[in-house]
Amino acid sequence: MSEKPAAPANKISTKAAGLVSLAVMSSRVLGLLRDQIFAALFGASAQMDAFVTAFRAPNLLRDLFAEGALSTAFITTFSEKITKEGDGAAWRLANKVATLAAVFMSLVTLLGIWGAPLITHLLAGGFDAEKMALTVKLTRIMFPFIALVSLAALVMGMLNAKNVFGMPAMASTFFNIGSIAGGLAFGWWLDPHFGTKQYGTGSLVGMAIGVLIGGLAQLVVQFPSLRRVGYHFRPDFQWRDPGVRRILLLMGPAVIAASAVQVNVMVNGNFASHLSNGAVSWLSYAFRLMQLPIGIFGVAISTVTLPVITRSAAVGNRVEFRSILAKGMRLAFLLTVPSTIGLVMLARPIIGLIYERRKFSPEDTGHTAEALQFYAIGLCAYAGIKVLAPAFYAIGKRNTPMLVSFLSIGVNYGLNQIFTFNLGWAHRGLAFSTGLVALTNFALLYLLMHKEVKRLETRQMIVTLAKLAVAGGVLALVCWAGNTWVLAGWSEEGFLVRVLLLFVTIAVAATVFFAVALLLRMEELDDVSALAKRKLGRFVKR
Repeated sequence: MSEKPAAPANKISTKAAGLVSLAVMSSRVLGLLRDQIFAALFGASAQMDAFVTAFRAPNLLRDLFAEGALSTAFITTFSEKITKEGDGAAWRLANKVATLAAVFMSLVTLLGIWGAPLITHLLAGGFDAEKMALTVKLTRIMFPFIALVSLAALVMGMLNAKNVFGMPAMASTFFNIGSIAGGLAFGWWLDPHFGTKQYGTGSLVGMAIGVLIGGLAQLVVQFPSLRRVGYHFRPDFQWRDPGVRRILLLMGPAVIAASAVQVNVMVNGNFASHLSNGAVSWLSYAFRLMQLPIGIFGVAISTVTLPVITRSAAVGNRVEFRSILAKGMRLAFLLTVPSTIGLVMLARPIIGLIYERRKFSPEDTGHTAEALQFYAIGLCAYAGIKVLAPAFYAIGKRNTPMLVSFLSIGVNYGLNQIFTFNLGWAHRGLAFSTGLVALTNFALLYLLMHKEVKRLETRQMIVTLAKLAVAGGVLALVCWAGNTWVLAGWSEEGFLVRVLLLFVTIAVAATVFFAVALLLRMEELDDVSALAKRKLGRFVKR
């Protein structure tokens, strides 16, 4: 890439980022509601461990395709196709890739159903025979989810490349709506004891069917937007095409690179299967909650950054590429540092408020809160990786994230052994190693990207991190004061009182953090405040 001045036409749209953030927030909140329902119905039981493990295999592939290999490779190639050859050539490429994805993922689904016993053994070798049999049954029911969600990811990529971000981001909201409504309906229909302490496997089978209903909803809801941008699907089996070949070449390393977190979660799940009943569920509930800020901020910023830096790389504009990339990472840190500190300091009341009812006991709350605190150590790094890793594919360095991922998987396995069994930290050790691996991953990727582009506004990044450390320290102090005085005896209060006290604590802490950041004149805060003012202005006009 040559040195060219940054052009104002290609920049991160804070409006688009805000729209995506709002949509993703809606999805994550509904995802938490879904988890609340599971926690209330099944708690952190052996049966819930089986469901979580059964969903892990198709969900792993979902994360790879929905926010990983397919989206990254397709958006990169599709955006270049639009820039260099126009919409017609891009739509022809989309037809070929969509046909290939439908055929391939159907075969993967059939293979997954047939190989469910082996998959389950790999994911949870420590389960007893009864728990293993239930996990296999649920895995076979839910495996078609991967075919549905992979096609949904492809549609999302097309719309993102055409600068349509709202509906693709909202699609996962419809997954949660479909899975909740469908799961509850089928669970009630298949199990006469649904919702009671005497529930049977029919309840879990119903919830598994709900996952498929949600996956179908996530795909279909994007079709109207796709038609509006001019796309009409026509099956095309002519796969010997340079564009298809490039996507596949990008996807190979990208699958490995984007899978690091999920593969590590799988490894953690296998380790957890050798612990007591409930360990898999504690980790799952905690990881879901940590994914909330990652989805709202990290994924949102990555979604609107990737097409822009891809176009910058395609025309050889190095200055614009690194400026937008660096700004995206700083913005991700600004928004996730307070989330990290808040989750660490307020883990127990947050978990208690969200999950603790019916079959989810105070003991489950304590164990899940411990996992959340250790997971949160790597939260900022996760968000940074969401922005940074796809940038390597935009500049043609697809092997770099892959090699880093190889290293992280090995490191994670070794740390798991040390913290979980050698030091006896049990499920806390698994969460801690996952957080440390995320930090290591981001540090390596940042250094390697700096080497590629020569400059990455590192001085400005250090200044931003220093200011965040000061604001974060004040935030931690406010959270400590809240735990000591406002939330003292919190668990004995009524539900509405607990909601109010926790909300006040979080609101005051967040206000103080951003007030300090404003006093420190953080440049990244201007983008956030400008977006907020626009939204507020529109609301007032209405």
